[in-house]
Amino acid sequence: MTMIQPGQTIGIIGGGQLGRMMALSAKEAGFRIAVLDPAEDSPCGQVADIKIIAAYDDEEALGKLAEASDVITYEFENIDYEGLKRLAERAYVPQGAELIRITQDRIAEKAAIRKAGAPVAPYIEATGFAELKSRVGEIGFPCVVKTARGGYDGKGQVIVKEEAALAEAEGLFEHSACVAEAFVPFEKEISIIIQRSTDGSSECLPVQENVHQNHILHETIVPARIGGDTEQAALEAARQIADHLQLIGTLAVEMFVLEDGRVLINELAPRPHNSGHYSIEACTISQFGQHVRAICGWPLRKPELLRPAVMVNVLGQHVDPLLKAVPNHPGWSVHLYGKADAKHNRKMGHVTILSEHNEETLSRIDETGIWEG
Repeated sequence: MTMIQPGQTIGIIGGGQLGRMMALSAKEAGFRIAVLDPAEDSPCGQVADIKIIAAYDDEEALGKLAEASDVITYEFENIDYEGLKRLAERAYVPQGAELIRITQDRIAEKAAIRKAGAPVAPYIEATGFAELKSRVGEIGFPCVVKTARGGYDGKGQVIVKEEAALAEAEGLFEHSACVAEAFVPFEKEISIIIQRSTDGSSECLPVQENVHQNHILHETIVPARIGGDTEQAALEAARQIADHLQLIGTLAVEMFVLEDGRVLINELAPRPHNSGHYSIEACTISQFGQHVRAICGWPLRKPELLRPAVMVNVLGQHVDPLLKAVPNHPGWSVHLYGKADAKHNRKMGHVTILSEHNEETLSRIDETGIWEG
């Protein structure tokens, strides 16, 4: 088993905030960082030792990253699968490319989840709008139609409440085939971040409860307000999926919790996840530190929750009111990602608040008025 040592270089494909936090965690342990990203001043590039400024599918740039790195990882899934596969033939990419292929396509992803034995909502596949019209009766209304490829933060999907409104989903087929899922009357959304090392051992962060606004993650609450049976079912489903996929690195498993406590898998993300940012302050090891250990062949640590936590996303419209409020909240851990333009609804940072009473914290967050916009 290959073990990457401090002083060696971790290459990261993607220069966003996930890469930045991954790099900062790796540098604490003494690793060097190389990053490939098209932007001159990317969040990860600001803290990296080596910057390769090029497109993610640039073969020459990928070659430079291979030469500079002792191990290579990625911080987001929308990278070129074929390019990653070729890169894995000439460099050490312990995560491989297959997980990217599966999670880039909702049809392949749902098939893999089912094959792993984990539950998903009833769904159909459709290569065109005519097929959707002919098959939608198999799941009924309301349903959610999603592009098989692309789409995030609610983009690339349409909720169809009745047959007369089905035409609203026709435009989605301009981008790719689609899946249509039966609408699930869920009680809440949770996620599990499972991390698996090169020796096959795995660990999970505490179960996270997620609150969305306008399809964008707003708050993560830990521990999740769920029953013990639901927690065990969620953890077991995540382990089943990770083992089936032969995961190395990090996998975020997003789930719906039904009224009876059962869970259904919604989506997978093959990298550190927004809902796990609280772990930097609230756990014995963060999702980023654990990811570095996993890809470098180090033994994983068991994540334990030090204190209950609430993580709140900071979007572009929140930055100014947040900075004005910082002097009044010395207990807040503020993370800003180094992005220049604070655009509306753009993820600019997050705040983590530790306390013994999350309900009180949630009330105080609302009272600040920072996150009203």
